[in-house]
Amino acid sequence: TGTGTGTGTGGGGPRRTSSRRSRRGRLGAGLVDVPQVPYRDPAEAVLADPMVAEAKRWCGNCGAKVGRGTDDGPGAPEGTCAACGTPFSFLPKLRPHEIVGGQYEVIGALAYGGLGWIYLATDHNVSGRWVVLKGLINTGDATAVAAAVNETRFLAEVEHPNIVKIYNFVQHPDPDTGNSVGYIVMEYIGGQSLRQLAIAHHRESGRAEPLPIGQVLAYGLEILPALGYLHGQGLLYCDLKPDNVIQTGDQLKLIDLGAVRRMDDYTSPLFFTSGYSAPELPTRGASVASDLFTVGRTLAVLSFEFTGYTGRYKTTLPAQDDVGLFKLFDAYYRFLRRATHADPDRRFASAEDMGDQLAGVLREIMALGTGTPRPGASTVFGPETNTFGVELVVPEHWQQVSSPDPGEVVAGLPIPQVHTDDPGAGVLATLLSADPRTAIAALAHAPRESIEVRLRIVRARIELGELAEAHRQLQAAQYLAIKSGFPHDWRVDWYRGLIELAGGRSRVAHVAFDTVYDELPGEIAPKLALAVSAETVGDYFKAARLYELVWRTDRSYVSAAFGLARVYLAQGGRQSAIEVLESVPASSTHHTAAQVAAVKIKTRQVYGSQQVTGSDLVAASDQVGRLTLDAERRTRLEAEVLEAAFEWTRAHGVADPHTTVLGWPLTERDLRFGLEDRYRTLARLAGDAQRRIELVDRANAVRPRTLT
Repeated sequence: TGTGTGTGTGGGGPRRTSSRRSRRGRLGAGLVDVPQVPYRDPAEAVLADPMVAEAKRWCGNCGAKVGRGTDDGPGAPEGTCAACGTPFSFLPKLRPHEIVGGQYEVIGALAYGGLGWIYLATDHNVSGRWVVLKGLINTGDATAVAAAVNETRFLAEVEHPNIVKIYNFVQHPDPDTGNSVGYIVMEYIGGQSLRQLAIAHHRESGRAEPLPIGQVLAYGLEILPALGYLHGQGLLYCDLKPDNVIQTGDQLKLIDLGAVRRMDDYTSPLFFTSGYSAPELPTRGASVASDLFTVGRTLAVLSFEFTGYTGRYKTTLPAQDDVGLFKLFDAYYRFLRRATHADPDRRFASAEDMGDQLAGVLREIMALGTGTPRPGASTVFGPETNTFGVELVVPEHWQQVSSPDPGEVVAGLPIPQVHTDDPGAGVLATLLSADPRTAIAALAHAPRESIEVRLRIVRARIELGELAEAHRQLQAAQYLAIKSGFPHDWRVDWYRGLIELAGGRSRVAHVAFDTVYDELPGEIAPKLALAVSAETVGDYFKAARLYELVWRTDRSYVSAAFGLARVYLAQGGRQSAIEVLESVPASSTHHTAAQVAAVKIKTRQVYGSQQVTGSDLVAASDQVGRLTLDAERRTRLEAEVLEAAFEWTRAHGVADPHTTVLGWPLTERDLRFGLEDRYRTLARLAGDAQRRIELVDRANAVRPRTLT
């Protein structure tokens, strides 16, 4: 991703309404294995007795109940509405072996829904290919007719691997009225809808158990590119729900495009499903934001037992404390909360942005669930380039954790990427490695309407410690964001957090970073910033949880490992601190520093933890032997280990000549000889005369009494 270029997202710049072609490949994005759904033989899918359930029979004209049963028997599927006199019919219009459009032989009815019957047929003109014909439930329903016309108009333009393919449009006379009825000819997708898969999972598990969270999020990653494609074509899907998504094999397809409309269409009937539709539809109409709302609701319904999603929680979510999944995966809760925000302007900016954040959430969940890191490149932040908090100082008796220097933290946190469409992007590209004052001077004559220029100056002022001026420049950037129509630009909160952190106001910084986390739940950077701000104010439990999320997801963020070790130590968790430091990979430039810190922790008493043992000293000795260090650093570390062993034997009265530490038996006398040797070696390596004298004196002082 680089450190200063790219395209920012998530409310921090022009909103994108198109989406990239799916880069992720097979279903599951390589992160989670999604069970394949066998292809269903078309002939077996035909309904033996096609019938619309009585509970779904409504008059197309006045909305009254029709065709309902009484005590005398079941309701008639055909008849006249008692309220307004409009004829109704819920029987399939096409019969088996009937030829439609001169080439499609009807096999039978497959399914029915709110807008039309679906029939299976074979195409006599294309080698008997299986196809699906979609017509109307009631050809006398003017609203349904309008929807069918709307569908016909747009479907010829749609071509995407995750959207059902349309082959043809044909006309066929209605058997009752003789009126010409339109039918859409589309590909047969022989799988199961997400709703059917969820029901089958309930039955197999024997209890009301939702689909696995990883599987649900994988579905979302396939749905969003399809919606993004439609948005790029100026179209809105409008009616996403589990019934309208089918999985076959390892592929997902959106079906039933009857509610699709153009973005600038404000007159056609609007079709949606209660429990999935956005609250602003009656007042503001459909939009990209309302489409994305339906994605959030679909994922929510599939991922937890969402009782009341069509009633009490018709357009809202249950409280986080009321849903176990939300308490377990805070990032997912924040993702759904933003996707289904009551204010359309607070939702994700585009299907692409939403997909990027969902991928980040999935990586985190899978890393936590499998114990295997799942790193991924960010589209809005550069990588961690300057690790902070690496110098883990471990005193003789750990009494208080020293948090990293705020300036070091600010310099080490990832940098938001520059929006390439910003008027100042060109000049900023030339200043990637410029020092603060050079950058400020170079930007003196940059475009005044550039938010990116203002933010770059903010960063430079923070680096110089000029926090009041940084705050003034940030206010100017916020004004430009509001003026551009983006009052909730997360970058303003990000830099506000940096200013407050640099100024020692960690609690205020924490609030700002938390707001960024709300906007970008799939990103690593906000979690890392929240972790260090929580650590600074002494909230070690929260800091540990956030550092762990970062470290378990992506091992390139080494600052999180050292941060996690610090907060473990602050809580007396010496062994946990050692384990996390030893997990820093050998490929990291900070691997040796982490190993050295682990050695020091093994040999020091940490406040509130168990006592140092002989086994700890031996383990530290062995670990030192495996490290690649220069002569002076190795000798210094060996001296520290021997000092710890010497003090331990004296304090505990232990003498074990059969156990060795760095080759010296674990007895007071032998360890004195070992320390003398290391001090004299350090004296020879010292470049300062005074330091050399001090080390020789220490060697003489520790040397045991001998006859020579």
